[in-house]
Parts: sequence; C-alpha cells; structure tokens
Amino acid sequence: MRLLFDEDLSPLIAEVARNLGLDAVSVHELGRRGFSDREQLVFAAAERRTLVTRNRDDYIKLTVEFYAAGNAHWGVLIVPWSMSNSRAERIAHALKRWAAAQPEDQYPRAYRIDFLPA
Repeated sequence: MRLLFDEDLSPLIAEVARNLGLDAVSVHELGRRGFSDREQLVFAAAERRTLVTRNRDDYIKLTVEFYAAGNAHWGVLIVPWSMSNSRAERIAHALKRWAAAQPEDQYPRAYRIDFLPA
C-alpha cells in the first residue's frame, strides 16, 4: 500500500507512518504544496498511491469526474476532522490498522473512496 498525504495533513503523519512500516509520503516533502486537488489526484494515480486527505467533498466530486472520464486512480482515504493533526501518532496508527485490513487483490483501487476509522 502506497500513500500520498495531501497538503491538509501534517507531514509529521507521513514520517510516523514510515516508522510504522508504511510506504507514505507527504506533498509537503515532495514540494507539491499549492497544487490543485485535481493535480494532486493525477499525481497520486501516476505514482500508484492512495491519496489521504481531509478534503472529503472535493475529492468525492473529483472521483465522480475521473470515473466519468475513465481515469482510474488508486483510491482516496478521508481522515475525519475529529482526528487532530496534532496527534500524528494516532492518525498514523489508525492508518496502519486500515492498511492491514485492505486485501491486496483489490488493487488498483479504481475510484474507491474510504473513510479512516478513528
């Protein structure tokens, strides 16, 4: 499972996630801050990464657009606002549990949107 953290999540979460054995990187680390949501999702798809974000509404709309155009992506994972950015370890551990529960045979995760349980 390869993860790309959107700009609205602390880059510390990606760091903690890597320490837990996840393949995780933040747009902050890649110098991709300020890119549009569409550009981030296209990049995540090209990198075969699930995009992790808090931006639920925009990425649901983009997924519908991608579906209509036949442009598959590798999934979007929504982090609820109830999980504070200042609690990077809590989010990273929730991601680890979520990733462990994902069957590998479902890749690519074309058009899939999931919500990270707290």
